[in-house]
Amino acid sequence: MGLNQTKIQQVFIGIDGGGSKCRASLYSHEEGILGTGIAGRANPLHGLAHTFESILASTELALKDAGMSSCDTHELVAGVGLAGVNVPHLYQEIATWGHPFKQMFVTTDLHTACIGAHNGGEGAVIITGTGSCGYAHVGEQSLSLGGHGFALGDKGSGAWLGLRAAEQALLALDGFATQTLLSERLLAHFAATDAMGIVEHLAGRSSSHYARLARLVLQCAQEGDAVARAIVEEGAAYISEMALRLFEIDPPRFSMIGGLAEPLLPWLAEEVVARLAPTLAPPEIGAVYFATQEFNKLA
Repeated sequence: MGLNQTKIQQVFIGIDGGGSKCRASLYSHEEGILGTGIAGRANPLHGLAHTFESILASTELALKDAGMSSCDTHELVAGVGLAGVNVPHLYQEIATWGHPFKQMFVTTDLHTACIGAHNGGEGAVIITGTGSCGYAHVGEQSLSLGGHGFALGDKGSGAWLGLRAAEQALLALDGFATQTLLSERLLAHFAATDAMGIVEHLAGRSSSHYARLARLVLQCAQEGDAVARAIVEEGAAYISEMALRLFEIDPPRFSMIGGLAEPLLPWLAEEVVARLAPTLAPPEIGAVYFATQEFNKLA
């Protein structure tokens, strides 16, 4: 089914790209979601070529899911929310890409996540997945926090939890700290017998590899491991502080998004949890709303 065979006036594609995956949804304001596709990570900080590849792959999968052809790509208006485009030169690289879409509008994944979470309205959002960041928009005010990328920041994120756990386990295995359940679980996870066995699996790896350890860290913390608890408490305290900073501009709604949003809830400050509201739409639909707004400005 080609686009010219439908009753749809304009089909949009909303794309949400981060450190773990790229998710795209085809959307018609008359018919809603038409198809969805998921591809590999799409964070320009980890490579522009891979980002472009994931955008195109997720688009093709969404078209296939909708029963459309990849030839229809040039008829789509794309809204693209990406991690990493808060770095100016990366934004320029993406914005000037020779993309195959009819039109493409680019912004940060934080921006589209916030638009989606509040159904196009004002509010605040924190993303806690592979990375961590926060954003609020109220009236003429906006506030963006974190999103500095793995190794430079992303405190409280999955990658940060995994990195801190590996650091502490290696210290224990080298005899500089007491071995706990956490170091035992990391050895078992990698089927390793010593510190270098862990290093072999993690040295030079991307943020997504470290983020895969987050659930293990949280599980150890829940089972009472003191080292794991200290790591999780430190990360959750940072996320709580980020939320309180966002609250300073008095957003009417606040949501959390990402793979760690729910697992971190028991560790967050009570005043933060008390203000949590459900997300009304996912980030890729927020990207559709963003693209619609920008496209209509050109009409």
